[in-house]
Amino acid sequence: MRPMFHFTERRIEAHICICFIAYKVYKELERIITINKIGMSVDHVLDAAKTITTIRIKMPENSSFFTKTLFLTEKHFAIKPLFQLPDTIF
Repeated sequence: MRPMFHFTERRIEAHICICFIAYKVYKELERIITINKIGMSVDHVLDAAKTITTIRIKMPENSSFFTKTLFLTEKHFAIKPLFQLPDTIF
């Protein structure tokens, strides 16, 4: 972190707006984690989410795409409810 120096009213307001939105997103994620009884902090959830991989394969028969999100570790499975993925792929 370092000090931010803005000299115009527009930049000051934009900076405050970005800070507020970031804080709101953080608190919303914290609320959703609590509702789903994940038992992890926001930072741990974000670290685990960074390692989740999604693959997308183009099928040669009809040029449609097959998408699969891979949950490989216990942490991945712990945060899986946050993704709200359907059980079947259409």
